[in-house]
Amino acid sequence: MTTTTFAQSLISIVADLTQPLSAEQRYQRLLTAFKLAFPCDATALLQLEGEQLRPLAIDGLRHDTLGRHFDLAQHPRLQHILRSRVPLRFAADSPLPDPYDGLIDQPDEALNVHDCMGTALYIDGVPWGLITLDALQPGTFDQLDFDHLQVFTHVAEATVKAAEFIHRLEHRLRQEHQITQTVIAEHQQPMLGQSPSLQALCKEIDTVSGSDLTVLICGETGVGKELVARALHAQSARAEQPLIYINCAALPENLVESELFGHVKGAFSGAIQARSGKFELADGGTLFLDEVGEIPLPLQAKLLRALQNGDIQRVGSDRQQRVDVRIIAATNRNLRDEVAAGRFRADLYHRLSVYPIVVPPLRERGRDVLLLAGHFLERNSRRMNLPPCRLDRSAERHLLAYSWPGNVRELEHSISRAQLKARHTLSSLDKPPRMLILDASHFDTTAAKPFSTSAALENQTDTESPLAPASLQLPTSPRTYNGQTLKQATDNFQRDCLQLMLLDTGGNQAECARRLGIDRSNLNRLLKRLGINSPETTGA
Repeated sequence: MTTTTFAQSLISIVADLTQPLSAEQRYQRLLTAFKLAFPCDATALLQLEGEQLRPLAIDGLRHDTLGRHFDLAQHPRLQHILRSRVPLRFAADSPLPDPYDGLIDQPDEALNVHDCMGTALYIDGVPWGLITLDALQPGTFDQLDFDHLQVFTHVAEATVKAAEFIHRLEHRLRQEHQITQTVIAEHQQPMLGQSPSLQALCKEIDTVSGSDLTVLICGETGVGKELVARALHAQSARAEQPLIYINCAALPENLVESELFGHVKGAFSGAIQARSGKFELADGGTLFLDEVGEIPLPLQAKLLRALQNGDIQRVGSDRQQRVDVRIIAATNRNLRDEVAAGRFRADLYHRLSVYPIVVPPLRERGRDVLLLAGHFLERNSRRMNLPPCRLDRSAERHLLAYSWPGNVRELEHSISRAQLKARHTLSSLDKPPRMLILDASHFDTTAAKPFSTSAALENQTDTESPLAPASLQLPTSPRTYNGQTLKQATDNFQRDCLQLMLLDTGGNQAECARRLGIDRSNLNRLLKRLGINSPETTGA
């Protein structure tokens, strides 16, 4: 490194302090300057969060690294760097495992780190995180000027401090960072991603979270609507109060009113004692109505009254009580269509959709798939007692090319299945590998083909499928809708669609629900309402 290169890199960092950059841009430009001043194969900026380090920016590491968290207890090199107030370099023959083995963005044949060093960042005397520099070639850092690196470290600390100060000014309505982190840690599914669609979603959450407006979260099955609801609550003024969850689709119709509003002793058969409803439990906090489109039409009027006036009445009681509850609702249905079909009250829809938020499907989030894959790989490795796992190039291409009709939930399950398959191969090895590598053959996503009417008709010469129960009959001709009401025509269409899909899946209701993009409980309810007799032929 020449003096000129060092000066240019330093000047670029200082100049960025006065520029209107986002924290992500500021951190990425910081790493670019570091890599220019101190040539290496990879560098990363990690922030300390409890007993873990979370990557905020990377250069030269695989993309899925951003989805990982590095436990200090499992990575002694990072622990030593964080405790040192001067830059720390590790010998090429150091027995301590390198946290980035297998993660350097190079051909798969050369993945192990051989020269590693790092410098801790302290803000106001408190450890904030660290910057790491790694090289595949031993001796890369032999001629490195540690005094120059120390200067860069102090400038990096100033950059981090400026970024955090600007962040606080732009997000005055956010709750304490620890609240959000606690919610994330409890559910182990942080809102990971860098795609424009996810950033737009986060902006919407920031906009409405500080208010008490009712929010309607819309999106396909498996996109993470519950995670959005929890983020809205965690960033609201009600964060210290309870967030009460209720799945409206999982409740028997005769118990929905009791679950929402409670009941008095003896109100109905089985009510042996009084019970508070979800509205009472959420008083002062937030009530999350998941699958709100499944609430029976007769009960929607009572829910509307509770939303309008804050008054509820337990089943079997003539006394009203007032509650202070913020409502967040979620649905995978198009409630406008439900209103047009007469299955959902228009006034309740307008009351719920004061601030609608649409959660993007995974297929619109680009390389976020790899960040999420890295997160699930790391979490499952701990749960399954596996060596560290990563994807090879073929697996990355496979995941990026798939459309993910089941969204993040399907990705999580696919990763789990792939790791189970990979683990099965370890039983034949005398010594387990340091890194478990998943390739495209470990994934079975191609099995989840989209629904196609023609697929159900292929290779069938009769009106009955040999794979399905005899009670499932293939419609022999198109329906005619002359003289029918809209509801009758809709029911007939749904009946034909369900029968075709059940035939195509051999009567497997779980697979049928997945292909149609609905919850299994919704499918069961539809089958019962439409009079379709479909005994389950295979497991879920």
